[in-house]
Amino acid sequence: MALNAFKRSTMALSISLGAFVVVHAENGTIHAVPDSPMPATAEACSAVETNSERLACYDAVFKAKPDTQPIISERRAAAELAPEPDNLKAKISSAVSNIYATEATKLTPELSLMDSRWELSPESKLGTWNIRAYQPVYLMPVFWTSNKNERPRSENPENTVSAEDERPLTSNEAKFQLSLKTKAVENIFGDNGDLWLGYTQSSRWQVYNGDESRPFRETNYEPEATLMFRTNYELLGLNWRLLGLTLNHQSNGRSDPWSRSWNRVMLNLGFERDNFALMIRPWYRIKEDFKDDNNPDITDYIGRGDINMFYRWNEHDFSVLLRHSFKDGEDNRGAVRFDWSFPISGRLRGNFQLFDGYGESMIDYNHRATYLGLGVSLMNWF
Repeated sequence: MALNAFKRSTMALSISLGAFVVVHAENGTIHAVPDSPMPATAEACSAVETNSERLACYDAVFKAKPDTQPIISERRAAAELAPEPDNLKAKISSAVSNIYATEATKLTPELSLMDSRWELSPESKLGTWNIRAYQPVYLMPVFWTSNKNERPRSENPENTVSAEDERPLTSNEAKFQLSLKTKAVENIFGDNGDLWLGYTQSSRWQVYNGDESRPFRETNYEPEATLMFRTNYELLGLNWRLLGLTLNHQSNGRSDPWSRSWNRVMLNLGFERDNFALMIRPWYRIKEDFKDDNNPDITDYIGRGDINMFYRWNEHDFSVLLRHSFKDGEDNRGAVRFDWSFPISGRLRGNFQLFDGYGESMIDYNHRATYLGLGVSLMNWF
């Protein structure tokens, strides 16, 4: 009689909770019943012994899509059942891990441009201190401008070149860029969050200006540190793959009145779909005292953010960079740059560049001009 009463009590409890599982009182085995009126809790699913039935139970609890891998729901269940973190680091790691979702297509370096560039998925991790390309690496023997800036100026009078210091320039020069990055720390918060260090250097060389001893007109140095997290959400038809925060410094390493520099904090939002990638980077400039500021109004010319769009067609890579001041009227300024990288032989590629607007280099931050460049690309961007 006692055993029968236990059976009735157990079954009544299961029905009253609308459970997805049924307890067999004879041997204590738990079985999944797909036709139950309500799905079980994650706690109930964890007790199911058969793998297929346990995964089906998790999918029912979390309403997984038919084409979603069952392991996704199991991971979500494990996260729910995990004990509450008992220290600050564990709490941060738990929160950061939850940034990553699996709503979009699977992250793999073969299918994802962002993954191949930033080692987002576990399969893409290559460890730390491996040197990789960052921005495009190229050499352009031809870099022509429509408007030479022979007397750079700034809102700060100390950084405005006087007539005596004005130097004659040629319209055509050479330009080259070197850009590398490396991962310094991997998986800072649980299984997510990598710290990257990057360095970009670009030079404009008056190699055809023999009358002035062929000087380097301008070289920009740009070290930065980026904390990058992987995400994987569907948003407006795109896959949102990454979220990052960058501390960026850029300067030309010169003394007054030619000195230019600024520091920024950037937000990185990376999206993609097939062979298309989109990076959105709004930024905040870290302010300086006016007397120490080489270019107080730089954000009204170079802008307060940029958008970089990339598309690969066969062996051809196309990218468009857009910058804007996010102001109207007289302060409605910005720039657009178009790059086309095409195959020549083996790993050697050609590179065509078209720029129009303000700030092709730091010395030209408030100088508007059009530039045309042609050369070779030594390393692929993606």
